[in-house]
Amino acid sequence: MNVLLTSVGRRVSLLRAFRREISRRSPTGRVLAADASVLSAGIQDADGGFLVPPCSSPEYVPALLDIVRRERVSLIVPLIDPELEVLARERGRFLREGCHPVVSELSTVLLARDKRRSAERFRALGFEAPRSLTPEELERPERLEYPLFLKPEDGSSSVGAVALRGPDELRFHVPRTRRALVQTLEAGEEFTVDVLADLAGRALCAVPRRRLEVRAGEISKGRTHKDPVLMAESMRLVEALGGCQGCITLQCFRRPDGRVSFFEVNARFGGGYPLSDAAGANYPGRILDLLSGQSLPVFDGWQDGLVMLRYDDAIFVPGLR
Repeated sequence: MNVLLTSVGRRVSLLRAFRREISRRSPTGRVLAADASVLSAGIQDADGGFLVPPCSSPEYVPALLDIVRRERVSLIVPLIDPELEVLARERGRFLREGCHPVVSELSTVLLARDKRRSAERFRALGFEAPRSLTPEELERPERLEYPLFLKPEDGSSSVGAVALRGPDELRFHVPRTRRALVQTLEAGEEFTVDVLADLAGRALCAVPRRRLEVRAGEISKGRTHKDPVLMAESMRLVEALGGCQGCITLQCFRRPDGRVSFFEVNARFGGGYPLSDAAGANYPGRILDLLSGQSLPVFDGWQDGLVMLRYDDAIFVPGLR
């Protein structure tokens, strides 16, 4: 069995987790990687690396299909938000080649990309979520209650996200943010939750991770937190959204009164997933088991209170230009 991680970038830890699981199941199996840049640590660490056009290019899908055929790829794992829509729309073409893209249904992917609509959907499904301010409210900054939170409606990796502490900050940042979305800022502890959904959208596991420190929009220090309410509510939300598949990354606040407020969903492996993997929530292995036709039970046998302290490492490639 060969697996292809697309837009792999610097996701070396995740690539190695898949390699670990492939080696346990198939002595000849390989973990391949594709990216638009040869300056990708993941491409250099993979068993085979491939340069492809950006996912916005009409040549992107044909390039992936060519790799699938030549390398006999059984599974594709997309790793950035913009390519999820592309692969969700083209799922049938890959399935006809005997390759399964681990991507949620198109409607779910589109919902996740729209931060305003996803928060509204959470509320419509009966979950707590921040309120999005209307254009009319934003015209009167001095009448609003602060702090508020600003981010692009279709943003990713916390790019452009900023807390607004008063009217002057709102007036400064909103005009400078593409598709600006301003929401109420929830009080409480912030968590990211890695949820695994099977091929039918049933939630199998949820691992809350407390974000202790963030660097460049991605967790750099974190701790697993076995909170039954966070786990149950996260699994319930993933199933309520419908059409989810693979690792779904939720972001939420645990309020002082114990209630959970969800503010974002990303339909892919998050950058901090290696902490959940190290804690024993082996999503790569279970995805491979699901692909082989196994029916898996709900599980929570991962380590509580495991701390991740990320540090810089490097891959050295001679003669690379």
